[in-house]
Amino acid sequence: MSRTLMTAALCLSLLGGVAHADAPQPVQQNNSSAVWFENWGTLSNATMTIRTPQGEVSQIFAASGTPVFELRGQEIVDGVYRYELSAATKETKKITNKINDGRGDASRDEAAVPFNASGVFIVSRGVIVKPEDIKEE
Repeated sequence: MSRTLMTAALCLSLLGGVAHADAPQPVQQNNSSAVWFENWGTLSNATMTIRTPQGEVSQIFAASGTPVFELRGQEIVDGVYRYELSAATKETKKITNKINDGRGDASRDEAAVPFNASGVFIVSRGVIVKPEDIKEE
């Protein structure tokens, strides 16, 4: 296995995701050309930010359901792709330090509790793979 792919496998084991303890835990899923999440539960207004191995950043928004990242185009770069996932939960919390948002009496006293997670996935030979599936020839 190449050094880059070994590093990617280590990153996968270390960056399983960061989230609140009581929050829903979406499970990363993929096929050869897409990454999405199952066990989405009550999350909404999700943004998935993807950083390619070359440093390009893209964002995918989904008001409901899970955002889906798809590999597209002729020049798919092999390597480690990093993602950050943020969404709103149905749980709310009281806004402690309200600001004057210009809405007067229509201003809200509560806000949705955020959900955040991060992780990585690996692209090898133009397809998304699991680290254990990578074999160097």
